[in-house]
Amino acid sequence: MLRPGDEFAGYIVERTVGRGGSATVYLAHRDSDTFALKVLDAADRTQDALERMRREFAIAKSLSHPHIVAVADHGPTWLSMQYVDGGNATAVETLSDKLVVLNQIADALDYAHSNGVVHCDVKPANILVNKDFTCGGAVLVDFGVAHLAGEPPPPLAARPHHVKASLPYAAPELLAGEPQTPATDEYEFACTTVELITGATPFRARTPIGLIDAHLHHPPPRVSRNISWVPRAFDSILAKAMAKRPERRYQTCTEFAGLVSRVLT
Repeated sequence: MLRPGDEFAGYIVERTVGRGGSATVYLAHRDSDTFALKVLDAADRTQDALERMRREFAIAKSLSHPHIVAVADHGPTWLSMQYVDGGNATAVETLSDKLVVLNQIADALDYAHSNGVVHCDVKPANILVNKDFTCGGAVLVDFGVAHLAGEPPPPLAARPHHVKASLPYAAPELLAGEPQTPATDEYEFACTTVELITGATPFRARTPIGLIDAHLHHPPPRVSRNISWVPRAFDSILAKAMAKRPERRYQTCTEFAGLVSRVLT
């Protein structure tokens, strides 16, 4: 763990801003610029973790979009990126701002897909927002488990921390070890949408096995039954975005987000 005032790779640490499964993120500065500095924990610097860090930087660096995190520099055990100061998407309070977030991230996902990148870990924790929301909006982060077009899907055993942490959002094909496509992100994005709109993920279960079974076999929730101001049309839109088979979902995340906005405004 780094402490305030410590120097690391030319950065001066100000404070800790977050912790993940194998890394800690610090607010740091270099010269007059501020960054988020992500450093692998000493106990987790395995070859696989080092490769994920390298891959996360390389994939994010290849993308240039206003709502995808901009990375700056990296080393074997760390990377630096733009600092987003408003927390994750669950901090957004108004429905109108939530819909802005959804449309911005949908556009970011479709852009990544057009460049052969499937994020594979879309969830509120990986959508950060700026305090000055009208200026910066939302930013998609963490491409550590992203999938590139043409790659075979990695076995689930190769990334247990990712699957465990992201199980409430995991697409059926991801759980089944089938190929990951843009439709995989759409399913996870739809789960994220439910959480932002209702405050809870689509499926809840006492055990991981229960969650896996729900994603594989249970129909999406009918949100309108529990929230009076949500129209039944929302349930139909959600059902298509969360179809068990990827080919039955919408063609783009933008199409899904646009329909959601239309029925909720």
